[in-house]
Amino acid sequence: MTATAVSTGHQSPWRDELRATLSLAWPLILTNLSMSLIGATDVVMVGWLGPTELAAASLGFNLCMTAAIFCMGLVTATAPMMASERGAKAHSVRDIRRTFRQGLWVAVAIMIPIWLILWQTEAILLTLGQQAELAVKAQSYVRAYMWSILPFLWLIIARNFLSALELPLWSLIIGILGVFANAAFNYVLIFGKLGVPALGIIGAGIGSILANVFMFLGMVAVITYHPKFRRYHLFGRWWRSDWPRFRALWKLGLPIAVTMGLEGGVFGVAVMLMGLIDTASVAAHAIALQVASVTFMVPMGLAQAATVRVGIGYGRRDLALIRRAGWTSFVMGTGFMAAMAMLIWLSPELLITLFIDRDAAINAEVVQLAISFLAIAALFQIVDGAQVVGAGMLRGLHDTKVPMYFAAFGYWVVGIGVGAWLAFRAGWDGVGVWTGLAAGLALVSVLMLVRWSMRARLGLLPLEA
Repeated sequence: MTATAVSTGHQSPWRDELRATLSLAWPLILTNLSMSLIGATDVVMVGWLGPTELAAASLGFNLCMTAAIFCMGLVTATAPMMASERGAKAHSVRDIRRTFRQGLWVAVAIMIPIWLILWQTEAILLTLGQQAELAVKAQSYVRAYMWSILPFLWLIIARNFLSALELPLWSLIIGILGVFANAAFNYVLIFGKLGVPALGIIGAGIGSILANVFMFLGMVAVITYHPKFRRYHLFGRWWRSDWPRFRALWKLGLPIAVTMGLEGGVFGVAVMLMGLIDTASVAAHAIALQVASVTFMVPMGLAQAATVRVGIGYGRRDLALIRRAGWTSFVMGTGFMAAMAMLIWLSPELLITLFIDRDAAINAEVVQLAISFLAIAALFQIVDGAQVVGAGMLRGLHDTKVPMYFAAFGYWVVGIGVGAWLAFRAGWDGVGVWTGLAAGLALVSVLMLVRWSMRARLGLLPLEA
């Protein structure tokens, strides 16, 4: 056999892994972007009602999202568990079904206390020093919106099932349909169209319920009737208890929930620190953070892909697959963010123009501050991508507890601690806050990478098959 025949007959395992990761990641990335677009649609439509309604809805939405991110972290545990179960038994049905069903149970269990807390939105916001008028309006919005979180969590679990099977395209299709459905529901309910009374911000909350239910029911239809999924019978006898699997999900998922909650919370505190400086700093911070949030969707999708691919290798006890899957996603995620960092570094004014008129005299201070924040955000991009993919790799190994400690120390002790000191003691103002955030994320990314590199010595790997 010639050398050419050999080279064409045997593909590189790394090349195969690159293809598998890309095939899994790109629908996840676009699905994440579609979810961001749904949130942006809500902001735009509520903004048409006026600044008071927008401010009230924003306060309520941020409170709900803090709770939703924590809950989402909890049910995220279904992804590595289903992936490793599939890896252990390629045609596994029962174990995947057990995890899926108990994921639904976990979502209900966590939402009961969350609903009780969110029902007291007005009291919470008043305690935090918000204006009484905004607190009242925010509560009316939250008492409608909060019911949308449960179908959203169930939707996440269904997406994790499709991802574990490495067939996430239906998640993307339903996510895109959800963008249009959300816009239609909001338009009718907020402004009173098609004979429906105008409900204002309450209509926005109800619209979110309908949109999430619409998307979840779409996933139910796909999973129930599609030939590749219906053999799992995921919704048959879903009410039956399975306490060992229920406890396993809590054990694996609670550290993820805390980690995601810590990460989301640190950016909320950063906004408050900016508010202690001046209004221009808040506006500039919002621009820089929005740029970073959009690019973050790519490494986040790659992190989700890493969890599945590493999880499959973990279930198979295939150490070579674990290594390839982890490093492939890591290089792709950090490589993409390095390219984005270069774009931000070279063209900050172009990016700022997408949000405000940089030539207007009234925006001059905001533009200058945004340029300085984006200079740090360029570095921020790389380490943020590294830490999120690193966390996804470790989740594939069912390693979530120690990464939670990394997040707590990196985000809050270093990120907020250093940022606040630089901002208010060293006189760096908003640049200090961003420097602290970048330093915290850099530390977390290094700790995640070191732990991944030491996975064998730390006993994180299964015994080789």
